Amino acid sequence: MKQSGQKKMLPALVLGALAALVLGACGKGGEGQGAGGQMPPAEVGVVTLQPASVEMDVRLPGRTVPYAIAEIRPQVGGIVLKRAFTEGSEVKAGQVLYEIDPLTFRNAQDSARAALARSEASLATARLKAERYKELVAIKAVSQQDYDDAEAALKQAEAGVAADRAALSTAQVNLGYANVKSPISGRIGKSSVTQGALVTASQATALTTVQQLDPVYVDVTQSVNELAALRRDLASGALKRASKDHARVKLQLPDGTVYPVEGKLAFTDVTVDSGTGSVSLRAVFPNPKGELLPGMFVQAVLETGVREGSILVPQRGVSRTQKGEATVMVALPEGKFEQRVVKTERAIGPNWLVSEGVKAGDQIIVEGLQRLRPGTVIKPVPFAETSAPAAAGR
Repeated sequence: MKQSGQKKMLPALVLGALAALVLGACGKGGEGQGAGGQMPPAEVGVVTLQPASVEMDVRLPGRTVPYAIAEIRPQVGGIVLKRAFTEGSEVKAGQVLYEIDPLTFRNAQDSARAALARSEASLATARLKAERYKELVAIKAVSQQDYDDAEAALKQAEAGVAADRAALSTAQVNLGYANVKSPISGRIGKSSVTQGALVTASQATALTTVQQLDPVYVDVTQSVNELAALRRDLASGALKRASKDHARVKLQLPDGTVYPVEGKLAFTDVTVDSGTGSVSLRAVFPNPKGELLPGMFVQAVLETGVREGSILVPQRGVSRTQKGEATVMVALPEGKFEQRVVKTERAIGPNWLVSEGVKAGDQIIVEGLQRLRPGTVIKPVPFAETSAPAAAGR
């Protein structure tokens, strides 16, 4: 009987021991929460906003355009005897590019020179006769009519000399045109004719093209609304000019690299394109190494001015709602925080330029955002001090 009683008491003892273990575990958990059973404040990294001077710029797509273009056409007709350049090479102004058979033009020059010599001889005779008749008419040795005829013949001879001299000059010019020269310095393209080809004066097809590429133009377009807003900001003092003389322009190449030489804005069109509502801008860039080729698509970065007192918010601290609104978490006194809607204008490096919603002195939470829940008590710490531990925790 005693043994059966002992067997009945064993389950009760086991249950009591288990209950003690459970209560002990609960007691340890309560000690970890701290006094009153509350969680400790969640550390979050914050950045205190400070006003800054920001260099404003505008990025506009554009295309490179040669500084000068010359389409080479012959001014006289004939057979091409020689092409005197290498396609794709650099040529100088006045350099001979093609030689057209000059024989016809040389003969025309010789003929004009002979005609001029004949006219000059006739002029000398007419002048002497007019001088003699002038003396004779004074003593009534010849009639007035004879003297008048001699004077008329002199004037005709003078006119003949002038005409033949002009003809000789024309023949000399045409002979010079037999050597087709480049009017500008630059890089020459491919030739459309070869040796032996027949060309005509002022033909429709150009023999070749020379393009001056140092410096080079970059043509871009800007919305008229953006241009008007820029002028208002400059007039009101919200923006200060980056340069007194010309707006500085930088260039981003198609592969994303920045062109090493700065340019300047040289021209703004005065007419608005009715189809696009934009105006044309033209910048000039030095191109000593020939890196910029005609027709390249580039990004022109125009420095429009400096905005004082700007507020920059780190991009990592800005999120978007389902409506697309930009929001930030702002740390408040006594361990509280709140969400604010802000107006972002543009990205500047790793920051957003914010015009509404926050002000200088606000503390923006940029690290530990995943810990924030309604009612969570936070402990703001400077972001630079907590960036490494916070990153490891994530």
